[in-house]
Amino acid sequence: MTTLTSREVHLKSRPVGTPTADNFTLATVEVPAPGAGEVQVKNLYMTVDPYMRGRMTDRPSYVPPFQIGEVLQGGAVGEVVASGDPKFQPGDIVSSMWGWREAYVAPASTLQKIDTHGMPPQAFLGVLGMPGMTAYVGLLKIAALKAGDVVFVSAAAGAVGALVCQIAKIKGCTVIGSAGGDEKIAYLKEIGCDATIDYKKTKDLTAALMKAAPKGIDVYFENVGGEHLEAAITAARPFARFALCGMISQYNDTDASKGPSNLIQAVGKRLRLEGFIVSDHPEQQALFVKDMAEWIGSGQLKYRETVDVGVENAAGAFVKLFKGENIGKMLVKLS
Repeated sequence: MTTLTSREVHLKSRPVGTPTADNFTLATVEVPAPGAGEVQVKNLYMTVDPYMRGRMTDRPSYVPPFQIGEVLQGGAVGEVVASGDPKFQPGDIVSSMWGWREAYVAPASTLQKIDTHGMPPQAFLGVLGMPGMTAYVGLLKIAALKAGDVVFVSAAAGAVGALVCQIAKIKGCTVIGSAGGDEKIAYLKEIGCDATIDYKKTKDLTAALMKAAPKGIDVYFENVGGEHLEAAITAARPFARFALCGMISQYNDTDASKGPSNLIQAVGKRLRLEGFIVSDHPEQQALFVKDMAEWIGSGQLKYRETVDVGVENAAGAFVKLFKGENIGKMLVKLS
């Protein structure tokens, strides 16, 4: 068993507003051979996700903040190079939270062996990973989707949103997707959205949503916040359910964000707005994998990826999330 050389991304400073390249630095480290109970892995792909922005701020949250001068963390899939644990063998494909680096050695307990069933390994960072399960849990459990619902999805061409749209269609719903730009709108039509809204070309988002759903919406899957949330509240039917997954439009705000000016409507309309974190719902994992595999295999569900190459471009890939430069899952290919 040998030592590997790996490049990894460290947090150099805490971002103020939108992150820039100056907030990150690239370091080269030696990855030792694994000891007893350890595994040496060479990463194939890593993920960048919007929630990571919150971890770059030093404040209490559901996950601890990243530390200045230390390597970042995030989802990754890799190949075992050497193992000091009998449960893992060289060549095994594993998932972990040891992203933002080319290689590592870690306790075997922090890794999960993947049976890819013919799927590409990086799919387990997207459609069959955390984003896919977020869409599945948020729509089916949190929003309690029912056949015939009218569903509005913001950031509908993103890693989570595009899957929400398709699951809703599979379940017999009408879907309205919001995204920015011609390419993303074309993608929403390709995956079956009944109506689309290009928010970059729309002066009045509420009016556009009411036109698309003249009788109102039953479900809103929230990824953006701000104007999208206000529009959804106005368009909501009585007893509509909102799954609050994220509000990316506010992640880089340096001042306090304005709340929806029409939130009072939630009372009279008896709306249910529920925030959720997908890791709170591990009991859904087996059913999620079963259903998603069936839908992908039957051609009912499709997915796209935006892939940058090289750990040196990981920070740039992360920043692209906040500029809307990805369609589907944003990934970085490492090996």
